[in-house]
Amino acid sequence: MISRIDLRGRALDARSLREALPRAEFDVEAALSVVRPICDDVRHRGAEALRDLGERFDGVRPAQLRVPAEVLTTALGVLDPDVRAALEETIRRARIVHEDQRRTDTITWVAPGGTVVERWLPVDRVGLYVPGGVAVYPSSVVMNVVPAQIAGVASVAVTSPPQRDNTGVFAGYPAPTILAACELLGVDEVYAVGGAQAIAMFAYGASESGDDGTPNAGAVVCEPVTLVTGPGNIYVAAAKRLLKGLIGIDAEAGPTEIAVLADDSADPEHVAADLISQAEHDTLAASVLVTDSEDLASSVEVALARRVAATKHTERVTAALAGRQSGVVLVDDIEAGITVVNAYAAEHLEILTRDARSVALQIRNAGAIFVGAFAPVSLGDYCAGSNHVLPTGGCACHSSGLSVQSFLRGIHVVEYTEAALRDVAHHVVTLAAAEDLPAHGEAVVARFRDGARFGDSARFKGSAGSGDEG
Repeated sequence: MISRIDLRGRALDARSLREALPRAEFDVEAALSVVRPICDDVRHRGAEALRDLGERFDGVRPAQLRVPAEVLTTALGVLDPDVRAALEETIRRARIVHEDQRRTDTITWVAPGGTVVERWLPVDRVGLYVPGGVAVYPSSVVMNVVPAQIAGVASVAVTSPPQRDNTGVFAGYPAPTILAACELLGVDEVYAVGGAQAIAMFAYGASESGDDGTPNAGAVVCEPVTLVTGPGNIYVAAAKRLLKGLIGIDAEAGPTEIAVLADDSADPEHVAADLISQAEHDTLAASVLVTDSEDLASSVEVALARRVAATKHTERVTAALAGRQSGVVLVDDIEAGITVVNAYAAEHLEILTRDARSVALQIRNAGAIFVGAFAPVSLGDYCAGSNHVLPTGGCACHSSGLSVQSFLRGIHVVEYTEAALRDVAHHVVTLAAAEDLPAHGEAVVARFRDGARFGDSARFKGSAGSGDEG
C-alpha cells in the first residue's frame, strides 16, 4: 500500500535527498497551455465566457455569477447548528492568532533631521479562491478571509465553483456551507465561478456584453482585484502563474502534504490515522513517515491496511498512499530524520518523538509544525487558530503560509531636512560617480546654491541648477 525508502547508511546531502524523497508530479508549466485560452476568453468575453466555462467544466450554467444576498442569508439560516458552532469557534480562534500578527509603523532616525518611516498598508482589493471539487472547504473561507479582514483590506471577494448537485435556492451556486461561512464573516461579494476562469475574472474583471453585443461593454459583474489568494487544483495554480504580475498571488499551491517524524515512542495508530487524514484530500496527496524505527514502520503499515479498508474514501486514500508521492522513509536516527524533513520542507510536519518540542525547534523548513501526540494536522486544518493555507511542493524552505502579512505592503517614507541632506550629499555624489550615473549626483547638488562641493565635484561642473563649482 505504501512504499519504503531506506536511507540508512546513505549520504544525506541536499542533492541526494532531492532525488530520493517522494514528491507528487505536479507540472504547472504543462498546464499553462490549457489555461491560457481560458484566461484569454474571460478577458475578451467577460461574464458570458464565465457562464460558458462554468457549464463546460462544472456542469452548471449559473443564472447569476454573483451570489444574491438572500441566498447567503438562507445558507446561514439552514446551516446545521453544530456546523455553525464549529465554524464560529474556528473563526474566533483564527482571529485571536491573526490579531497578534498585526504590524505597526516604525520610525527610524537615521541621522539628525533624517528619518525613514516604514508604513504597513493593506492591498486595496483581494480575490479569495475557495476550492470546491472533490471536497468543499468552508474552513478555507475562514483561513483566507480572517487575515485579510484583520489586515484592513477594504474590498474582499470570494469565489468558489458552482455545485451541480445543488437544488432549490442553491441551484447554480457554490456549496451552501461555503456560502454560510461567507455570511458568518460578513463577506457579501461571492461568485459562483471556479477553476482558471475564476483567477482570470479576478485579474481582468468581468462585465456583461453591451446592448450592441460588444464584449465587456455592459454592466460590471466583478471588478479586478489586486491580490489573489487561496489553494486550488493544477489549473488554478497555472492561471496564477500566467497572470502573476497583473495580480499578486500568495503561492502556486500543489497537492497537500503531511510528513511525520517519529521514533519508537510514537503510537502507530496515531501515525496511520494522520497519514490517512491527508491522503483523503486527493489521489495526489502526499503522506510521508520518516522514522528511525523499523518496528514502528511495520506497525504503521499494518494499521494503515486496517484503517484504509474502513475509511469512507477508501479508493482515494489507497491511490494517494500507493502513489510515488507517499512513502515510509527509514533513517539511522532522529538527527538524520531532522535532516530529511528539513530537506523535504513539508506543508504539514508532525513531530511524534521523545522531547518533541526540542526536536521541533531544530526544524527550519515546514509550512506548519505540529508538536506531540495531541496536536494532529487535523487540528490545524480547523480549530488550532493557525492558518491552513500553507506552502507545498518543498516551497516551505523559502515561503510562508497565509497570514495578515500576506495582505500588507511595507512602504518606506523618507524625510530629510536640508541640513541632513547636506551632511550626506558627498556620499551620494561619490557613489553616483562610481556607478557612472551623474544625473543622480546632480539631483542632490541642484538643491544647494552656495557653492558647496560634494565628492567628485569635477564630474558635476556645470550641472543644471548648480553653482559654478557644481
